[in-house]
Amino acid sequence: MSTRLVNVVVDAADPPALARFWRDLLGWRISLELPDEVDLQAPADDGWRFDLVFVPVTEPKTVHNRLHLDLASASADQQMVTLDRALDLGAERVDVGQRNVPWFVLADPGGNEFCVLDPRPEYAMTGAVAAIVMAAADPAGLAEFWSAASGWPVVRTGVESASLHDPDGRGPWLELVRSAHPHEVKNRVHLDVAPHPAGSVTAEVARLADLGASQIDIGQRDVPWQVLADPESNEFCVLTPR
Repeated sequence: MSTRLVNVVVDAADPPALARFWRDLLGWRISLELPDEVDLQAPADDGWRFDLVFVPVTEPKTVHNRLHLDLASASADQQMVTLDRALDLGAERVDVGQRNVPWFVLADPGGNEFCVLDPRPEYAMTGAVAAIVMAAADPAGLAEFWSAASGWPVVRTGVESASLHDPDGRGPWLELVRSAHPHEVKNRVHLDVAPHPAGSVTAEVARLADLGASQIDIGQRDVPWQVLADPESNEFCVLTPR
């Protein structure tokens, strides 16, 4: 058995408001709205098999996120349309040291960085979101861990980056990009994985621990899932089988 990706989770001071921003930007729909969680679901033809989830936190954002989303563009015109729509909805341009690049770096109303990419052939089948991007000290090494956690193979690897993709060739990439910045505080964006229906949380936590993960306490109390950190201290959750 193994685990698979099921959610990208975003901490938010105001989850409903931030979910509405991303709903309007991506053209997705709100599939669940509870006091402590708001979920967005992509159209079926986007190829996403997991949700974009917003949960409440009280602590403010203090550092650049180690995980962010890259948005796809089919053309230069579409890139500008997405940029303008994001700014109209409340996003802001931000400088993360990107210099002269063909993409735009923005922050959503919660301060979470994201990129509006230039057109690239490898993202032609991803839908609105081209990639989930994670900072890594050792992209190739961390990619092997996340391949085991997600069930996605490592498609390409190099000194500066490594990329994973669903074997069916659709949906977003998971890309690890070299960064010298260490993990400093709890990530405001994290991934959830879950065992397949016949799997076991206990067994999968043990398997991932053997691969370098560690169980951590972030104040989750008595919940049916387990909170772990990957080999570079990025938090993630192992949810119940589904």
